[in-house]
Amino acid sequence: MTHVRTVLGDIRPGELGVCDAHDHLFLRTPHLPALDDVSAARAELAAFRAAGGAAVVQWTPYGMGRHAADLGALSRTTGVRIVCATGLHQATHYDPEVLARLRGGRLAGLFVSELTEGIAGTGVRAGLIKVAGGFHGLDAHARWTMTAAAEAHHATGAPVAVHLEQGTGALDVLDLLCGELGVPGERVVLGHLNRFPDPVVHRRAAESGCWLAFDGPSRAHHATDWRMPEAVRALADAGFADRLLLGGDTVTPAARSVDGGPGMPYLLRRVRQRLTEEVGAELVKRILTEHPGRAFGVGWKS
Repeated sequence: MTHVRTVLGDIRPGELGVCDAHDHLFLRTPHLPALDDVSAARAELAAFRAAGGAAVVQWTPYGMGRHAADLGALSRTTGVRIVCATGLHQATHYDPEVLARLRGGRLAGLFVSELTEGIAGTGVRAGLIKVAGGFHGLDAHARWTMTAAAEAHHATGAPVAVHLEQGTGALDVLDLLCGELGVPGERVVLGHLNRFPDPVVHRRAAESGCWLAFDGPSRAHHATDWRMPEAVRALADAGFADRLLLGGDTVTPAARSVDGGPGMPYLLRRVRQRLTEEVGAELVKRILTEHPGRAFGVGWKS
């Protein structure tokens, strides 16, 4: 039996409902204005709920301002299920002292603890491991974090979600995680594929059995909205309709709908409508409801 591990406890995959499979309620990094306002996060979740949303998977990993202590109350108040991440992003998002301390310990042990015992005494358990690749390759930091993620996966069963820098490096990530480190393809989620719309890479990634996440409305330098529907259709036509996920990937306050941006509701207000024209309402419904439950539903070992 599989369960999705939410901040309020484990649920059956079918209970997840309409799900934003990659987003951020909170995010703190030197490179972006911080998402750090609890009241704004609550308002954004309420707006998503009003648009028909039922669940959000937050990919914010260790050390980037997850607000784990606030997530349970936010979920109860808004009625939106929340899945929280452990893991580690690229080195550039952390102070060198933090990384030095982590390298002095056992990184996989930290991930396992946050997945099984809870995050920093909050009682909130993570439901996925988030790591990151580099631009068209994997540096030593990425290999270290992915090796720890694979070890934590083997200990718990947790899915591993991967930030692909500008959507690149998908096949290198799969060679490492699924090839060298033995993580089953169906337990890997590749993010940001919409930012690098190469149909050959998409198909080869899908052949591994992994999940392909198309996340985020257009940014000035990304061919997101106008290329994403044809990329989804091409994968569906090639027989990979059952490997697709959708997310909003809100990363700045200005991107929130409550601050005038597209925010989480955009996924249901515009992306769903556009994809329905491309691949039909039935497949879009499965992508938003059935697929996240399968991607993040795990037969937890602990």
